[in-house]
Amino acid sequence: MQNNQAIPLNKENFKQIFSVKFLLVITISVPSAIVAEYFNLPLAWFLGPMLATSVGALIGLKIIIPKIILSSILILLGLYIGNYIDKDLFSQIHEWAFTSLIMLAYIILSIFIVSIYLQKFSKYEKKTSIFSAAPGALGPLMILAEGQKTDLSHVATSHLIRLIIIVTVFPFFVNSYYDANLGDFAQETLKDQNIYDFLILIITSVILVFIFDRFKVPAALLSGTLVASGLLQFTEIASYQISPKAVDYCLLVLGASVGCRFADKTIYEVAKNAFHSFIATFLLVLLGVIAALAASLVIDKNFFTLLLSYCPGGIYEVAVIAIFFNLDPEFVSFHHIIRLLMILFLVPVILRFLKKT
Repeated sequence: MQNNQAIPLNKENFKQIFSVKFLLVITISVPSAIVAEYFNLPLAWFLGPMLATSVGALIGLKIIIPKIILSSILILLGLYIGNYIDKDLFSQIHEWAFTSLIMLAYIILSIFIVSIYLQKFSKYEKKTSIFSAAPGALGPLMILAEGQKTDLSHVATSHLIRLIIIVTVFPFFVNSYYDANLGDFAQETLKDQNIYDFLILIITSVILVFIFDRFKVPAALLSGTLVASGLLQFTEIASYQISPKAVDYCLLVLGASVGCRFADKTIYEVAKNAFHSFIATFLLVLLGVIAALAASLVIDKNFFTLLLSYCPGGIYEVAVIAIFFNLDPEFVSFHHIIRLLMILFLVPVILRFLKKT
C-alpha cells in the first residue's frame, strides 16, 4: 500500500512510529500543551503543539508524524464528532441545500478574487494562483497541482500559512465574542460503557474508510467514520463516548501534524509568502463572513456556526474548533466536506477553461 492511502499499512509508516523524528515531536508537543493549558489558551492541547512544532520545523528540527498514527487519531476524532449525530439531525438536512449553494458561490468568488490578487501583487503564475486561492483542500489540490506543473512550494506555503492563521486566531475570536458553553472535552466519560460497542465502531469505521478511500470519496477518514458512527448510533447498535483525556491526546497529535508540515520549508520561504498570504486569508475570511450573513437569511443557525462553516481552514482542524465551542460540529463538518467536493470539481473545470482562452 502507498502513503497516499487513508490508512497506510506499510513498513515505512510503522518504522516511523519508533523513529527519533516522532519521539522529538512528542517531546516538544507534551510540554507545549501543558504550558498552553496553564495559560488557559482555548484549545490548548491543539494550539500549543501546533505552534511549538511549527517553530521547531522552521528552525530546522527533523520532525514527523507517521501517517498511520495521524489516521488513527483522525478516526477517533471522527467518532467523537459522530456523538453529535442523532435522529433530529435528519429533520434539518433539507435546509442545508441552500447553504450548500451559498458555499458554491463562495468558492467561485474566492478563487476568482484571490487568484487575481495573487497574480497582480504576488506575481503568481495563473495556475499557481488558482490552486493557492482555493479555500481549503490542500492535500487533493497538491496532487492536482503536481500534474499541472505549477509551483508546489507556493501553493503549499500559502495554504499552510492560511491554516496557521485561521486555527490560531479563530478560537481567540470566538472566545472573546461568543458566550459558548465550553468544556465538551472536559465532560466526564459515561460510566458502564461497553467496550464491545467501541470495537464495533472502530471496525466498522475502518471498513468504511477503506471503502470510501477505494472509491475516492473526499476526506475518507472523516466521512467514513461519521457515516459509521451515525449509522450505528442511529440504529442503536453501538454507541461509545471517548474519554476527554483521549481526546486531548488526539488534539495534541493533530496540532503537531499541522506544525510538521513546515518541515520542508525555510524561514525565508515562509516570510516571503507571509504578507500576501495574510492578505489572501483576510479576503477569504471577508468573503466567508458575507457567505455566513447570506446563509443566516435562509437558516436559523448561530452566526459563529455559519462563519466556521465557511471558514477557509482544514476540515479536521475546523471540526475540532466546532466541538470545543459547541458550534454544531455535524453541520460544520458536512459543509466542509461539501466544500472539498466542490473545489475538486471546480478547479479542474477552471483550468480547462484557461487552456481554451
